[in-house]
Amino acid sequence: MVRRNGVRWVWALLSACLAACHSASAPLGQDAYVWQRQWNSSVVTALGQSADLVRDWRVLAAQTDARGQLRPVATDRAALAATHRPVILVFRIEGQLVQWDEDALLAQIQALRDSWRGYPLAGIEIDHDCGTARLPAYAHFLGRLRQALGGLQLSITALPAWLSSGDLDKVIAQADEVILQVHAVQSPRAGLFDDALARVWIDRFAARSSKPFRVALPNYGTRVAWDSDGRVVAVQSESPVLVGGMEASELAASPAKVATLLSALRSDRPKGLSGIVWFRLPTPQDERAWSLPTWRAVMTGLPLTNRLAALFQDGAVPGMVDVILRNDGDVDIGLPHGIQLPVGCTVADGVNGYALSSRNGQLFLQRSQDGWLRAHRQRAVGWARCGTGKALPVIAP
Repeated sequence: MVRRNGVRWVWALLSACLAACHSASAPLGQDAYVWQRQWNSSVVTALGQSADLVRDWRVLAAQTDARGQLRPVATDRAALAATHRPVILVFRIEGQLVQWDEDALLAQIQALRDSWRGYPLAGIEIDHDCGTARLPAYAHFLGRLRQALGGLQLSITALPAWLSSGDLDKVIAQADEVILQVHAVQSPRAGLFDDALARVWIDRFAARSSKPFRVALPNYGTRVAWDSDGRVVAVQSESPVLVGGMEASELAASPAKVATLLSALRSDRPKGLSGIVWFRLPTPQDERAWSLPTWRAVMTGLPLTNRLAALFQDGAVPGMVDVILRNDGDVDIGLPHGIQLPVGCTVADGVNGYALSSRNGQLFLQRSQDGWLRAHRQRAVGWARCGTGKALPVIAP
């Protein structure tokens, strides 16, 4: 009897070890958020061109309004079905809502889920960026929702700020999986994405959570405007916003920095990390998202070869030249921090996100806002009046 129990114990330990090894070596599955509120031919094209690399689509199904009522988003279910990929319905509850009617919200979520009856759903996701003081109430809501969903998987998003709260464990306990968001979680003045800080948050969450989790990575840019008091008055991302501000800046996630983090996660995988979720599905019409070739290159770990050049081009005014950045590569490249002008240039200025700067008597065009240059595109970034030499501007670190 003792021997038989000992054999069982050895087999149980071996099975656990094999499962852990398999989990650690399994590739990171990659999902994508389909966040478009208007489904046109561009979205349908992007779905078809990306499905081979995507595990699940996480589709924005509804979003709460100022009164806490869910407003459905019309989707093209036929286009989704044609990709032969599972769908997870995402319900976004605005983080600024102080409270809501739990019964009404639960009923609305269930009704929308039932409207997809017949479509093979892989789960439901709740996206709610509430403050830490609201976490106990949020955990209560999730507990009720999980019961109502039966066996359907429940995913939730989580913020790094929640790591400081003892109530995070109550929220995690109600979910089957968690998606840790590491982009656009700080003040816009701090930028959109910091790969080193993101890794710190991921490791902290891995040490804290007993549930499998995914990491939401960015492949987009956004324009943020502030008023004279420093308050954010507009955020323009995949759709234009007409509200202006006293100050505005373009923020962008660098493909190179995101690729660096992704590579590190693959080579030194945190405990419990099961995959990546990309925000958001890039489309041909989305000028603030990476191009599809760039996204695919980062997803698959291909090298992001830099083929960026700074050139002079005769301007419309005699004696003036336009400073042109040209990307001859196949992937998008983050805009360089600076462009050093030749010594013979005595007058110059920057445009399109660049401004004139000087250091030790040397003129530079200094980047004033984030961004990238699409593959096989060019951008005018300034002008200059220079001597007759053939020297070209130099991209400065």
